[in-house]
Amino acid sequence: MSRLASQKQRLYGAGRALVLSLGRPADWELVSAAWQGVQRDLELPAPAIAVSGTDAYQLWFSVASPVSEADGLAFLEALRLRYWPDVKPARVTALAGDALPVVPAVADAEGNWSAFVARDLAPVFADTPWLDIPPNEDGQADLLQGLAAITPEAWAGAWAKLSPVDLPAPAATVVTAAPAGPTTDPKEFLLRVMNDPAAPLALRIEAAKALLPAR
Repeated sequence: MSRLASQKQRLYGAGRALVLSLGRPADWELVSAAWQGVQRDLELPAPAIAVSGTDAYQLWFSVASPVSEADGLAFLEALRLRYWPDVKPARVTALAGDALPVVPAVADAEGNWSAFVARDLAPVFADTPWLDIPPNEDGQADLLQGLAAITPEAWAGAWAKLSPVDLPAPAATVVTAAPAGPTTDPKEFLLRVMNDPAAPLALRIEAAKALLPAR
């Protein structure tokens, strides 16, 4: 396995990648605001920055523990509402689960490439969010090597910091049953609720809030 493949597997293995894309046109100022905001406001590790090879910037988030596609998309929607509230939804693409773009890769018939890019160089691609030659694989691996995944604790903490206006409406399905298996430990029960993909998102968020240390 190449260094690049190894780094992509470490960060973005099955169920552990979330991609938020802004294009038509690409706007580095808005993408930079979100890139900085998730670190400053939500205390998350920096996501990778990529150019799509066509018309957009992408932010690649890595989660240490796999999340469902529905939860991943809900999280990205909350970020969109928080950081790009005035951007037309048609300009934003959120991807989770298995339907992820390949980076780096040839992206169009003209031979332009998608690629991960360094924060300092990202503004250069605002008008042309692509590379016209294949990126260096070792350079791509180096960019990913310095990144970290979002831990379950940081994931829960980020949800707790998102205000209600940032959150998508919870699913209409009501789940009344507690997670399987009896427990008398309140913390264990809350952890089960938080990690139960069948529980309503709003309930899981409340469980995450309850698990946060008192300040």
